[in-house]
Amino acid sequence: MSILLFPVVILAIILLILIFSLSTIVFVVKQQTVALVERFGKYQSTAGPGFHLKMPWGIDRIAARIQLRLLQTEMTVETKTSDNVFVTMNIATQYRVNENSIKDAYYKLMNPGEQIKSYIEDALRSAVPKLTLDEVFEKKDEIALEVQHQVAEEMETYGYIIVKTLITRVEPDQEVKQSMNEINAAQRKRDAAQMLANADKIKIVTAAEAEAEKDRLHGVGIAEQRKAIVDGLAQQITEIKNLGVALDEEQIMSILLTNQYLDTLNQFADRGNSTIFLPGGAEGAEDLRTKIMSSIKATKN
Repeated sequence: MSILLFPVVILAIILLILIFSLSTIVFVVKQQTVALVERFGKYQSTAGPGFHLKMPWGIDRIAARIQLRLLQTEMTVETKTSDNVFVTMNIATQYRVNENSIKDAYYKLMNPGEQIKSYIEDALRSAVPKLTLDEVFEKKDEIALEVQHQVAEEMETYGYIIVKTLITRVEPDQEVKQSMNEINAAQRKRDAAQMLANADKIKIVTAAEAEAEKDRLHGVGIAEQRKAIVDGLAQQITEIKNLGVALDEEQIMSILLTNQYLDTLNQFADRGNSTIFLPGGAEGAEDLRTKIMSSIKATKN
C-alpha cells in the first residue's frame, strides 16, 4: 500500500513545485502602469500593460511599477515681495512620467514629488521678490507659467513632464490684509463722497440753468406782451385817425392810456388784490404816456 502511495506523493510534490514556479514566472501589469524588470539587480526591460513571463527563482524580479497617469503634488511656500510683504502661496503642480524616459524616471530620482517641490520653491523665491504685493495678485497666472517653464526644464532630464502649475492661493500677513481692507474701504468712501458731491453739483447746475431759462422765458413773455400792447395802441391810433376825428396823436394817446389804465384796474380788482402802487402826481401819468409814445415812434421807425 505504501508502495502505491509513493508515486502519488512524488507527483504532488512535482505539482506544488510547478505551481510555485508558475507564480514566480507569470506577472500581470495593469492599464496605465508599466513594470521595470531587473535581472540579477540590473535593469532588464520595461513591461507594459498585460500578461508577462519572467525568469523564476529570483533571476528576474519586478523592481517597480510606475504609474503613467497624471499625478499632482501640492505645497505651501512663504516668500517676500519687493515691497517687503511676506506672503504665503499655495501651489498645485500636475505632472506625469515621460513614457519615453521611464527608466530615467525611476533610477535617477528617489522621490520625484519632493524634488518638484524643491524646484518650485526655488523658482518662486526668485520670481516673487521682483514684484509688489499688488503685482503678485495681478500677475498670478504669469508667475505660475514662469515657474512651470523653469521647473519643466529641470524635470525633463529626469524623465518627468510638468503639465500644469497653478497658484491656488496668495495669502499675505494678517496685518497686511487688514491694512489693505482699510485702504480699500477708505477708497470706496472717498469715491462715494465724490459721487455724491458730483450729484449735488449736477442738481445745483441744473436748477440754476432751469431758473435762468425760466427768467429768460419770463422776460421774453413780458417783452412780447409789451410789444403787443404797443402794437395795439398804435393800431387804435391809426383807426381813430382814419375815422376823421379832429384830435392829434397825443390827445388820442391820452384817451387810450386812460382806457388802458381803467381796464388794468378792473383786472386788478377781479383777481382779489387790495394794494396797488400809482404815480404820486399827474406828472407820473404824463411820464408814462411820454414813454409809450416814444416806444410807438420807435416801433414805426
